[in-house]
Amino acid sequence: MKICHLTSVHERYDIRIFLKQCRSLARAGHDVTLVVADGRGPETRDGVRIIDAGKRAASRPIRMTWTTRRVFEAARSTGSDIYHLHDPELIPIGLRLKREGAKVVFDSHEDYIKDILTKPYLKFGLALAVSTVFGWFEKRALASFDGVVSAYEAIAASYCDRGIASRVINNYPIEEEIVAESNASIEPGFVCYTGAVTEIRGVPKLVDAMALCKTPVKLLLVGPFTERRAQMMCEASPGWGRVEAFGRLDRTAMREEMARCIAGVVTFLPVAHHVTAQPNKLFEYMAAGLAVIGADFPLWRQIIEGEGCGICVDPTDPKAIAAAIDALNANPERARRMGEAGNRAVVERYNWNAEAGKLASFYDELADSP
Repeated sequence: MKICHLTSVHERYDIRIFLKQCRSLARAGHDVTLVVADGRGPETRDGVRIIDAGKRAASRPIRMTWTTRRVFEAARSTGSDIYHLHDPELIPIGLRLKREGAKVVFDSHEDYIKDILTKPYLKFGLALAVSTVFGWFEKRALASFDGVVSAYEAIAASYCDRGIASRVINNYPIEEEIVAESNASIEPGFVCYTGAVTEIRGVPKLVDAMALCKTPVKLLLVGPFTERRAQMMCEASPGWGRVEAFGRLDRTAMREEMARCIAGVVTFLPVAHHVTAQPNKLFEYMAAGLAVIGADFPLWRQIIEGEGCGICVDPTDPKAIAAAIDALNANPERARRMGEAGNRAVVERYNWNAEAGKLASFYDELADSP
């Protein structure tokens, strides 16, 4: 079976989520191609052929037109049996592929209808209109696709409410992201945040919290600023002096920085599509053997406190975030035990092995269907 995964948004730095899906399929004997648009050229990685459709445009309108057109041409050239789309911008080319007789799957990583309402570049009235129009278009388009995959239960439930069948395939960590054993000699002094730095992900509040910490601790900020406003807020914060900002690092360098830390922080702000989400970085921290300081959302609390792997706090309250950081920084043994508990939970439950089987079975069903 020839399978092609497509993304027009994510650079190669970000494609590990898609690459693990592709790699598990390649190991099962399928011919797998991943099409990206990041300008870094073609390569073959872990048995997966990567085609570069050229660097994506900085302008969002151009990216949604010209970049997606190049991704479409690159994908069509593979002559695949199944095309697996990872970005909502690609839904229109999914429709084109369907008209040409291909089988098409859409992989939803977020509840995009709710996500649109939080975009800082859209004022609320416009955001509401765009969200409504997208919801109408998405429902009509996905009805003609051969399958819809959701990254977690809440997304699948949202589709179900709109009459769209979807199956859940969680983006849990792969083997390489799971440390063999926790660092028994963990030293206090550092916590980390990894990923895109935005206001809605709570990073400015986290930087504010650093100024309130009573123990000697620094924040390692590993990821790019993707909003000018968020960068200005962070750099103007009194806590900025206790931050080491690395920008974008490759996976190896990021894991090296994470290994210095007693805890990973994921304090997203309480907007609708965050409260029911399962952020990848939560499981990445757990896989790395780090204690987790997370937002006090019911689902997150069930995982973090239920597994005994961290502390939940009000993500809008820098004092509460600082208190959690101090509690772990002052007690590295407690942080180590939490890190071990999180790592154990990933090894036993929150890992990609079972999800890979679900994805392979899904493709087998599609291959057998008319």
